Amino acid sequence: MEEDIELKLLKAKKMAELAKKLQEKSREKTAREIVLEHLVDRGDEVLIKAEELYPREMKIIVEKLAELIKAEEIKLITGGQLLSLLKTLGLNVPIETRITFYEDGKFMSFQEKIKRSIEE
Repeated sequence: MEEDIELKLLKAKKMAELAKKLQEKSREKTAREIVLEHLVDRGDEVLIKAEELYPREMKIIVEKLAELIKAEEIKLITGGQLLSLLKTLGLNVPIETRITFYEDGKFMSFQEKIKRSIEE
């Protein structure tokens, strides 16, 4: 009798786990999630910055990019490609860029490198 109750509890627990997994799988990904999965080379950084500056416009752009990805017309989008697309559409997204050098076991900025070469 006690084994029956334990068995029923175990089955109920297993069914709940399976239902949860099925629900997670059936959840449709958002357009933004789809696009983020296909961004490479600082693409996510460009997307986040663009969304901060142009939230309405980026919502439309992300939806269109997701459609193209679903249709398999786009496989990967680099940060440079996304930045170029946004500039073509008239959206200027400034991205912080730094040039660093690795020398003598440490990183230094371009400015430090020039100073050091002038002093030598």
